[in-house]
Amino acid sequence: MEISVVGCGYLGAVHAAAMAELGHRVVGVDTDAAKIAKLTAGTAPFFEPGLDELLRAGIDSGRLRFTTDLAEAAGAEVHFVAVGTPQLPGADGADLRFVNGAFDALAAVASAGSLIVGKSTVPVGTAADLVGRLRQAGSAALVAWNPEFLREGFAVADTLTPDRLVYGVDDPRSTDLLDRVYAAVLERGTPRIVTDFATAELVKTAANAFLATKISFINAMAEIAEATGADVTTLADAMGHDARIGRRFLNAGIGFGGGCLPKDIRAFTARAEELGRAESVAFLRQVDAINLRRRERAVELAVEMLGGSVYERRIAVLGLTFKPDSDDTRDSPALDVAARLHGLGALVRATDPHGIANARLRHPQLDYVEAAEAALRDADLAVLVTEWREYRDLEPAAVAALMAEPRIIDARNVLDPAAWRAAGFAYRGLGRS
Repeated sequence: MEISVVGCGYLGAVHAAAMAELGHRVVGVDTDAAKIAKLTAGTAPFFEPGLDELLRAGIDSGRLRFTTDLAEAAGAEVHFVAVGTPQLPGADGADLRFVNGAFDALAAVASAGSLIVGKSTVPVGTAADLVGRLRQAGSAALVAWNPEFLREGFAVADTLTPDRLVYGVDDPRSTDLLDRVYAAVLERGTPRIVTDFATAELVKTAANAFLATKISFINAMAEIAEATGADVTTLADAMGHDARIGRRFLNAGIGFGGGCLPKDIRAFTARAEELGRAESVAFLRQVDAINLRRRERAVELAVEMLGGSVYERRIAVLGLTFKPDSDDTRDSPALDVAARLHGLGALVRATDPHGIANARLRHPQLDYVEAAEAALRDADLAVLVTEWREYRDLEPAAVAALMAEPRIIDARNVLDPAAWRAAGFAYRGLGRS
């Protein structure tokens, strides 16, 4: 099929490359000329394992190309819209400028009977509004909503082998076109849910809200554990054996961040208020508050471990991205902790395998070093805030030899406390005695 992908950021670039891998002829469109130049050269403008190889394979096959000219997408049978929906400045709601702009632009080039498919995470009710917007512009294109469920660091696999496909449609022709797009995926037995616009929109926001709630629940238990001397990691292990609960996303620590969960739960709350159902998701305010408190707790622990003040004390911050296998520092708890410690007068040296460039754009005042060894040398305290494999695999004795004093805060609860204490470390985890 002839496919266009409008918006070539994280979601769009991955989707375009994956569609080419599935055998379609794909044109990716974005207004950012520098981004398009990188993609055309087969290089992603962000770090995502396996994406560069997928891009080069698509480009070399002749099935994948990128452009800044939307007119080049005019002949596509299916147009995917994968633009961002950031949080509104000074408010909790989603900023739909880019989605509206993409649909307005496509109204002028999409042929009658072609399909415009929303991939972006939007407030419930958006798709129906966009249909009206297209009709007002005189477009006879079909509309569907096909939410994405990507995990950063696993986006290529999640697109090529998703755990489910959701179609929000108002016309059976849309279902037929999407079935053709995903024919190779469906042949592998991937579950397909065909529903209305509103349900498809809610699937994404509800899933993110549930995951955020599960993470904040165990972090709330970490607060209780710290007050009682319990161990939240053992608590989570015991709870996770219950099949109704499960162990995944039940990891206490510094909390969630990134460009999805925080802004999506806030936008969900704002939309519920608009619908007159604020009480239905009022608990999400507490989910957000619990999450943010864990960052404060990590800083409090640093102050405690350094005798009541971090002023002019050397602190190594291991990790800057919101999660490993990504260079994304948007709303990153790790970067936030580094900035807070710096604000208290600490001499922070921060490191990350892939996140330094993005971190420097957000917090240029910090001292960044490429290697963990450079960050740890002569440090009075180490704080592990992003669970990169290379930090989880650090040898305690080797780290102790680098530091001025062997102290560590395990803000992700991924280290073995006994091993670090045996090497002479004062060890503290979040929610651990």
